[in-house]
Amino acid sequence: MKPTKAALCLKSFEEIKALLKAKSISFPDASLRAAPAVEEEPEAENEEDLFRRAMEGVTPIPHPNFVERGLPRLPSEKTGDSPEVEPLLKLKDLVQQGMGFEVAHTPEYIEGTMYQVPPEVARRLHRGDFSIQAYINLHRWKVADAQEAFERFIKWAITTGKTGVLIIHGRGLSSPHEPILKQKVVEWLTRGPWRKWVVAYASARSCDGGAGATYALLRRRPVSNRFKRTK
Repeated sequence: MKPTKAALCLKSFEEIKALLKAKSISFPDASLRAAPAVEEEPEAENEEDLFRRAMEGVTPIPHPNFVERGLPRLPSEKTGDSPEVEPLLKLKDLVQQGMGFEVAHTPEYIEGTMYQVPPEVARRLHRGDFSIQAYINLHRWKVADAQEAFERFIKWAITTGKTGVLIIHGRGLSSPHEPILKQKVVEWLTRGPWRKWVVAYASARSCDGGAGATYALLRRRPVSNRFKRTK
């Protein structure tokens, strides 16, 4: 009698079981299996440590032109005994207030007075002896537009009783030959229809634009038609 297929399978399993007992083979529990070891990454070095390691054995070469130096401290007016104090105080006044720089001593300086007005008035105007009550900025304007704005400004200043005004025109450094707008402002003050209202004019102080601006001292009433040209 031939064995059935089920008997063959059972016999086969029994043989495997007997073989496992004979060999003492056991399968470990999956929960007890050791996890693979994780290698810890070395701690990253900072830039300073890396630089020091790279520079090991390197001797720095001194540079004779490198001098570590702080900015000079500007002393107060009370510490006037040191010989270095006065130049520093003058530098402080120049930077903060424009004091010490005389625009009148530069080739760009302009001044003028009208008929029967002593030249000292123009110098006083430049020094700031007269109050500046209004200003107009014409810098970088085209001549035609600047003239129109200039005339409106002067008319407004006269009608509102302003006697000291400032006209900013720029130094004309970008002009190929001479400062055009600056010359035009002088022309409008001395030859235009508003000249009868002008007492004097002068380049502004550095704090108000220096040679790039002009003070104008105006009259409260125009002079008669028998005026003369600027001195």
